[in-house]
Amino acid sequence: MFAVLKTGGKQYKVQAGDMLRVEKLAADAGETIQFNDILMLGGDTPVVGVPFVDGAAVQAEVVDQIKGEKVIHFVKRRRKHSSKRTKGHRQKLTLVKITEILASGADKSGVKAASGQGDAPAAAKAAPAAKKAAPAASGDDLTELTGVGPAAAKKLEEAGLTSFAQIAALSDADIAAIDAVKVKPEWVEQAKDLAKG
Repeated sequence: MFAVLKTGGKQYKVQAGDMLRVEKLAADAGETIQFNDILMLGGDTPVVGVPFVDGAAVQAEVVDQIKGEKVIHFVKRRRKHSSKRTKGHRQKLTLVKITEILASGADKSGVKAASGQGDAPAAAKAAPAAKKAAPAASGDDLTELTGVGPAAAKKLEEAGLTSFAQIAALSDADIAAIDAVKVKPEWVEQAKDLAKG
């Protein structure tokens, strides 16, 4: 049985017992990790994912954190005022040994999911999206007013102004009473138009 997995923007065809060099993963030597992005399972009954195979996974043991071969980048400018520059680079890689291919039950295995060095957990990625959705749910997007940026919108919300209707209903006395931010009369006119439609 073989599997085609995706990690680090590349695809690899693997079988149990294979040694694999992949882009650097956040794992220590001797740790067991699990690749959940399986594109295909092969064998007696091949299964092709759309785009991934549900419940399938490939488990591997981290052997070592290594560096790839040196790549030389040489630049030479010919003729007058010529210059030469040589730069070298060694890509950081993780050496893993494939231990098992799971056709199903990957979510119940309890093995840590393989994630790259720069990857953040899904919960951390979802948190900023929730923060962005929260102000929209509580009121209007005040940054639609000309001259109101994110900082001024935050100060308006702290002053209790979260919708266009509230800003449109402000009188000159109310505007003078707000200390958090200087409300411009143009904002009141624009808020009236935006509150209508």
